[in-house]
Amino acid sequence: MGLTDPGTKNSAKDHARRVRDMFARISPRYDLLNHLLSLNIDKRWRRRVIGKLQPLVSRESQILDVACGTGDLSIALFENIGARVTGIDFCRPMLERAARKESRIAFVEGDALQLPFDNEVFAAVTIAFGLRNLSSVEQGLSELHRVLKPNGWAAILEFSKPVVPGFRALAGAYCTRLLPQIGGWISGSRSAYEYLPDSVSRFPDQETLSAMMTDAGFADVGFENLTGGVAALHTGRKA
Repeated sequence: MGLTDPGTKNSAKDHARRVRDMFARISPRYDLLNHLLSLNIDKRWRRRVIGKLQPLVSRESQILDVACGTGDLSIALFENIGARVTGIDFCRPMLERAARKESRIAFVEGDALQLPFDNEVFAAVTIAFGLRNLSSVEQGLSELHRVLKPNGWAAILEFSKPVVPGFRALAGAYCTRLLPQIGGWISGSRSAYEYLPDSVSRFPDQETLSAMMTDAGFADVGFENLTGGVAALHTGRKA
């Protein structure tokens, strides 16, 4: 009767702790591996987020970058749009690296499932490669929606399902075989780079995530496949 199952709550806490510990371990090599393993395509994907949001927000806007990690997207938003940007992540070693890159951005330690902000504060919210790490995608979407101002936009950049059959097999082989070897060798944590393809395989595909955004209250929901669907940029407006 309205009570949360203690087992479910504990499971969510355990998941968060494991993910936080994993990112803390790989934080010293995180940026290097992001660029290396994606062949620098991750930079192009972030630029697409900037291009999508630029006509929708002003320099006076407040933007929240959720699961900001080491701050690459937060910094790109700040430098290219000029808005007031806040980055939030639950992994302190990641945030410390972000703060060393750009001191003019507020980097806050906090949980994406319980954002420490009032309702309807931000003109835009972003989350890049972080939604799949949450124990509840639905709750994550609900929180993004809650902190957005009316007519504010959410931009979600996430790994997705390749749409070209031959390319899908190639990308799958790369993620499950080569990526854990290279990532584990450089970072010292093979398990972290085995987690990546596993988390991607369990994440909703493009159409399913779009439907989940609509269920969370977003309007004008759409997505754009990037690099053949290896990643996708989902957007939605708070009606």
